[in-house]
Amino acid sequence: MDDFSLTVDAPIFGFLGQNGAGKTTIMKMIVGLLEPTSGTITIDGMASASLEAKKTIGYMPETPYFYERMKGLEFLQFCDELYPPERDASGAGKTGKNRLSHYEALLKKVGIFPARNFEISTYSKGMRQRLGFASALVNDPKYLFLDEPLDGLDPIGRREMKEVMLALKHEGRRVFLNTHILADVEEICDEVGVIHAGKLLYAGGVREFCNGKPLEERFMETVEAHEKAHEKHHAPAH
Repeated sequence: MDDFSLTVDAPIFGFLGQNGAGKTTIMKMIVGLLEPTSGTITIDGMASASLEAKKTIGYMPETPYFYERMKGLEFLQFCDELYPPERDASGAGKTGKNRLSHYEALLKKVGIFPARNFEISTYSKGMRQRLGFASALVNDPKYLFLDEPLDGLDPIGRREMKEVMLALKHEGRRVFLNTHILADVEEICDEVGVIHAGKLLYAGGVREFCNGKPLEERFMETVEAHEKAHEKHHAPAH
């Protein structure tokens, strides 16, 4: 990363960049899977690697990993058990019945409830993406970090998952989205960040960035302008 600094408070933030630009690396640092060599990352004022911060976030990697012989419902339970049990005001934990209803609601939300008792080995690519999305929601997070969540989904699946993200926004949650599908970003994101070769080129409103042009066109203009400036700066002197 090159002097990277970013503050995000948008309901849905789209992080844009070509393959290898650094999107996944930055997301992994935010959720505490990688440690930055310098600088700090905070979530609600807490160090992102702290247990308290991690309780507030959900994370879906670009390629979710599953235990193939588990059923979809079992996998959500497994993911949920990785978190410390939550307590209510009386000190009582949530009951198994309540959690089962929670898992079923998540599977309905992402559209794979009918396959809840099928082994994951039978799931298609799109179904796996949906299950990965559900697993990121299992701890009822305030902040959701999604790395290419729409990859592998058919047009109907992409539409449904975008509707889920918009519903999460209306619930008061925050979504940080890594993607290279610019049309989806233009449709649902409130703000965007553009990264190229580890350097942040823009962060702010989608409309302000597009300025009346398609997002894809403005993205290409921004990246090409940066590359030309970089080449000019490093050109040998005559």
